[in-house]
Amino acid sequence: MKVIDLFAGCGGLSLGFRQAGYSIEAAVEIDPVIADTYMRNHPTVEVMVADMKQIDRTGAFGYRDADVIIGGPPCQGFSMAGARIRRGFIDDPRNYLFKHYFNIVKAVKPAAFVMENVKGIASMQGGKIFSEIIRLFQDGSMLDGEPYYVYPCVVRAVEFGIPQKRERMILIGYRDGRLDMDSLWNRTKAQIESEEPSFFARVNIYDAIGNLPGTTADGKIANPRPQTDYQRYLSSSREQITNHTRSRHSKLAVERMKRISNGQNYTALDEKINSVHSGAYGRLCWEEQAPTITTRFDTPAGGRFIHPDENRTLTPREAARIQSFSDDYVFYGDKRSISRQIGNAVPPKISYFLARLLQNMYEGQN
Repeated sequence: MKVIDLFAGCGGLSLGFRQAGYSIEAAVEIDPVIADTYMRNHPTVEVMVADMKQIDRTGAFGYRDADVIIGGPPCQGFSMAGARIRRGFIDDPRNYLFKHYFNIVKAVKPAAFVMENVKGIASMQGGKIFSEIIRLFQDGSMLDGEPYYVYPCVVRAVEFGIPQKRERMILIGYRDGRLDMDSLWNRTKAQIESEEPSFFARVNIYDAIGNLPGTTADGKIANPRPQTDYQRYLSSSREQITNHTRSRHSKLAVERMKRISNGQNYTALDEKINSVHSGAYGRLCWEEQAPTITTRFDTPAGGRFIHPDENRTLTPREAARIQSFSDDYVFYGDKRSISRQIGNAVPPKISYFLARLLQNMYEGQN
């Protein structure tokens, strides 16, 4: 089955679909540095480094160019005031990213689409925005008489054997009839468990990063021997793995981290911290899951991202493992870009499950 990945980022969604046997035909990413990471990890994919407006208006994709379209329009666009939603949500310029996603689905008419977004989208403007998005995809008059049945679901990373408390909203659109989603979900889970019994097992921070040695200046380390099922699942056959470099923290930040125990945060410091994050200067615990990995996992004030034992924040490789990226996935760019790439990505284990779920949906109708 052929896939187009819109708003592709570094490729978390694509990786899971590729692992499930799909052919990623094309990907769109506006940031050239992030696109470089995507291209190097998915060398056979045609990557379009372009704005979605350009892709939409030039008709880059046409009828049946893909069986599945995946991607998540950034939620910043969903900003229309409640009273005006029904009259013109799709045409409001603030929602242009969603409109381009919708238009490409309309042009390609894939059998299915997967749209990922923050969990909070369901409650924006009292739920009116979310309802309108679903309505648009189910309105045949907006889609040349070929509407989609839309199935929203909240996915929780911990339920997919991922050591973080990330939650995301997934919209699955399917064109060829109504489905018993609960049955398909359970069947997919049973199939994966029969092949990989530990796939959904609950894992913690130690399970994910406990075998990683000390950091290095260039981030390259000898490939460590896996010690847990989760590490084995993500392991690489390469002699070295990369991106295991620590952030440079100020002397003041290091002194603060020294005073933070496992499970504590800035409130243990008894001083004023300039941060809007309630978990600022939080230290992780080996036996627990991490909070959502964000684009600021490399910053002590950015949240609960201090290593369980060391006075530093997570390295990109540690954050990537907590996101369920395999060890042979390499991130390119400067420190800030790499943090954005990892923090904004869809965990590949979730993507893999969704890819398998769509296979079952498709096979059940054919």
